[in-house]
Amino acid sequence: MKIARIEAFPIQSDMKGALYKGDGTEGRRPPWTKGAEVAGPMSGYARFKKLRSTWRYDGAVGCLVTAEDGTTGFGMTRYDLPVIHLVNDHFAPLLVGEDCMAIERLWDMMVRMASPYGVAGIPSYAISAVDLALWDLKGKLLGQPVYALAGGPVRDDLFVYATGNDTDWHMELGFRGTKLACPYGLFDGLDGLARNEALVAERREMVGPDVELMLDCWMAFDVEFAVRLSERLKPYGLRWIEDCLLPENAEAHDELRRRLPGQTLATGEHWYALQSFATACTRRMADILQPDICWAGGFTGCRKIAQLAEAHGLEVCLHAGANTPYGQHLSVTSPAIRWAEYFVGGAPGVPLEENRVFPTMPVPVGGRIAPSDAPGFGLEMTDALLESMRR
Repeated sequence: MKIARIEAFPIQSDMKGALYKGDGTEGRRPPWTKGAEVAGPMSGYARFKKLRSTWRYDGAVGCLVTAEDGTTGFGMTRYDLPVIHLVNDHFAPLLVGEDCMAIERLWDMMVRMASPYGVAGIPSYAISAVDLALWDLKGKLLGQPVYALAGGPVRDDLFVYATGNDTDWHMELGFRGTKLACPYGLFDGLDGLARNEALVAERREMVGPDVELMLDCWMAFDVEFAVRLSERLKPYGLRWIEDCLLPENAEAHDELRRRLPGQTLATGEHWYALQSFATACTRRMADILQPDICWAGGFTGCRKIAQLAEAHGLEVCLHAGANTPYGQHLSVTSPAIRWAEYFVGGAPGVPLEENRVFPTMPVPVGGRIAPSDAPGFGLEMTDALLESMRR
């Protein structure tokens, strides 16, 4: 079966309005995402310190791959017009007419097409969108869920932890693990260390000793700040600290690993090329690798990363892996993936079903999740839903 058409287009980032049309549940209070300060790489600049939205360039992207018989597959990614341009004006014209079932070949072709301007970053987002759509299409053509095409599940379901700072709501939902967004970073100095410790201490007291607790530092530290904070947080039994450093400086990651031998480190959300993860594996720069399936080469790319990690005795936990059917399907197929992350951005009191992207997508129940067994990724992409997603 040949590829007849590939199209990338802008879609809504928040699907609640499209799916529920204003009839959703009223939250008990505004969600933590409404105005909470979260540390990041721009925190040293006062007018950008408070909210990431003041400086980030974003924009959700959908990708539809159509086969000769009219069957379609759908993928998603981010970063708006640059990604859309790459897919529609570079990849699509060269991939149309290729065998839509030959996904390894198509993935390799896209990587090589992007090599003159570099695979990592924006091109990796574009590759991810096309790759996910191809896996969805293949599953639909063969009448199989993607996890079956990838070799079948290695476990029946996944342990899921919640990310966000509405910790009480996470406990009410039955999660047995929760990750905090760190509010203060390098530029907050000693006061930032103290206030971060106070937050972690408060939340450890709230959840008790039998719930896993993690800290997401979102590129807001240098090595020294990360070491000092880790030392202060030892009494609170963190499962890991995450994404402490800017992604490109491999030597800094090596140094952090050397200076914190007893601290579990997680990172990789902002790595994209397969070679970056290969380097991290061979140098053991972190214990847990966290690629995003919509950013780091799609299902094919993240499957390769998981296999690399498994061969090196490392763990993978996909960034927001339980928030999409894509991540759910890959996660159950890999021995290296033991946990899944679910970002909770909705208000406390609003059921998780009301903040999902796809209306039939499974959401965590009691801190566990299993993917749909419908063909492809089980997206149930009707023409009406697709139209409602476009912006």
